[in-house]
Amino acid sequence: MQFNNLYNHGFARVCAVTSRIWAADPARNAEQIVQMAKKACQGGAALVVFPELCVSGYALDDLFHQVSLLDEVDAALETIATKTRDLGALLLVGAPLLYEGRVYNCCVGIQRGRILAATPKMYLASYGEFYEKRYFAEGARAGGDGIVQIADDLVPFGRVHYDCLDVIGFTVSPEVCEDVWVPLPPSTYDALSGATVIANLSGSPITVGRAKDRELMVASQSARAQVAYVYAAAGLGESSTDLAWDGQTMIYEAGTQLASGPRFSREDVLTFADVDLDRFAAARMRQSSYDDCRAATPMLDAFEPVLVEWTFGFDPQQTIPLERTLDRFPFVPDDPEQLDQDCFEAYNIQVSALVRRMESIGSPKIVIGVSGGLDSTHALIVAARAMDLVGRPRTDILAFTMPGFATSDHTKSNAYALGKALGVTFEELDIRPTALGMLKAMGHPAGAGEEVYDVTFENVQAGLRTDFLFRIANQRGGIVLGTGDMSELALGWCTYGVGDQMSHYVINSGLPKTMIQHVIRWVIAQDIFGADAAKVLDSILNTEISPELVPAKEGEQIQSTQAKIGPYELQDFNLYYLTKRGYLPAKVAFMSWNAWADRERGEFPAGYPNEERRQYDLQTILDWEELFIKRFFANQFKRSCVPNGPKVMGGGSLSPRGDWRMPSDASAQAWLADLQWVREAI
Repeated sequence: MQFNNLYNHGFARVCAVTSRIWAADPARNAEQIVQMAKKACQGGAALVVFPELCVSGYALDDLFHQVSLLDEVDAALETIATKTRDLGALLLVGAPLLYEGRVYNCCVGIQRGRILAATPKMYLASYGEFYEKRYFAEGARAGGDGIVQIADDLVPFGRVHYDCLDVIGFTVSPEVCEDVWVPLPPSTYDALSGATVIANLSGSPITVGRAKDRELMVASQSARAQVAYVYAAAGLGESSTDLAWDGQTMIYEAGTQLASGPRFSREDVLTFADVDLDRFAAARMRQSSYDDCRAATPMLDAFEPVLVEWTFGFDPQQTIPLERTLDRFPFVPDDPEQLDQDCFEAYNIQVSALVRRMESIGSPKIVIGVSGGLDSTHALIVAARAMDLVGRPRTDILAFTMPGFATSDHTKSNAYALGKALGVTFEELDIRPTALGMLKAMGHPAGAGEEVYDVTFENVQAGLRTDFLFRIANQRGGIVLGTGDMSELALGWCTYGVGDQMSHYVINSGLPKTMIQHVIRWVIAQDIFGADAAKVLDSILNTEISPELVPAKEGEQIQSTQAKIGPYELQDFNLYYLTKRGYLPAKVAFMSWNAWADRERGEFPAGYPNEERRQYDLQTILDWEELFIKRFFANQFKRSCVPNGPKVMGGGSLSPRGDWRMPSDASAQAWLADLQWVREAI
């Protein structure tokens, strides 16, 4: 397969179209629909959705009962089918159809020269400015297994699932305008029956505020039903006798807007989006209540859809780049207001969780190791705020900086400055003499002064720090507050047992590394701890992430965490999509490459430093993803006994008592094998 082909990775391109129509002129409208369909297909769309009654026009009133109009509509549908026989996309157009002596407002599916089926509007709008029951019969009355003649074809008439055979998970079901406004939309039943994409053909006229109402309806329905929702409303050319039209188009995916078109346009509008079909499968598989709802829905059988199979016919060897802009930081929103809200909630979740833990065990002191690095800094400002809320002095926080063989003056001075600015009890405990004694007793060469800086050398320091903190907590009536974050847990970047993997309560285990820095920036912006603390926090944010366990020789760069286990921005991307969505590694690589290949494409979160806006080539992305998979599987034993800590992000946590459980001896072979075809393809 071609790696750079969105259809090979569980995506499908859809298009919502609104273009000029000519009232009561189906032949002319058919030509316009054909032109728009060809443009949409040239753009790579597999689904093209047109507005309600676009073949005839929506605002025709009693003309819908004229046989001349209905005959012209019939001929126009045949024209559309004939002139789009070379198009692989599924076209959904709106037309009035005669069925068993009544006129129905329908969505007609057309693909590769065939009229596939017709779906009637289930619920008619007959209030306010609407008089649809005067002209049309309710689709709910028609039943679900009828047959209607369109041109020379006899096709299903009722609820329909258009199931694409060559794009896995691409099952489209239409509803018409008012259907989404009722308490139980047909699309709810369609989704419960397996549809992943809902198309809404709308003729909704515009009044002040209605566009926002439509967005609310579409967003909420796509979120509840776990579907992509493609909406196309009538626009230019509809009669302005008593109403006006704005031609709103929008595409949502599980509550998130992917695209929207201009309203009140004098030009044709084609709104494209690449929808992630795997997202719905992953969500429905995990959300057990989704299937429970399906099983408990008594009327589901009454809405049983007719299955219509079709083949898009994309070439898996063809290059079809993803046009969708993907967030580089799936845990961090790009929108400044949303980021502000998320930081507020994340910080206060941690603070309130720590307050509850302190109250539940008798208001202990907080013992914490402070290195001057990102994680311990964040844990300290959470603890400080928790003490403020319960009315205790910050001196009840016992903060220790414990310099080792590679501790820099910069991080040490930051630790001192932060402790002073926050007003906590601050002490220095030099672990080097004890570490040398242990290394010497073990017979390690470093104990005799040799420059042997192996894992043992590093873990002796990490273990001693934790050991000291636990014994001090015993001595002074406190609990050890862990500082490790979710990204480190995922990668196993912590020393097991008597090391930084263990504590009495770990406050950062629900926050990924890429989010922690933004929460600290939010704390600075809120001026929670004053100017002196803010200055230190800013300095810490700009410090290289390092365990500071191995001394650097003169002129050498200090030990870098990200040089060893990969950039956290890439590894958090892998963490989110491999574990929280359960995507195939090849798809994650495809998405990561699209997100990170070009620093000029897409947005960075608000306040993200320009000098840190990086980009990565595909080979680099694959190498770090492979490392992530290997480390994630190999280090499950560390996560299986992680201390208590609050879940913070909607993307989940890695607690064995919550969102993530797996055997510690599971094989990573299947995941690594999926990456192999990507390497061969490039």
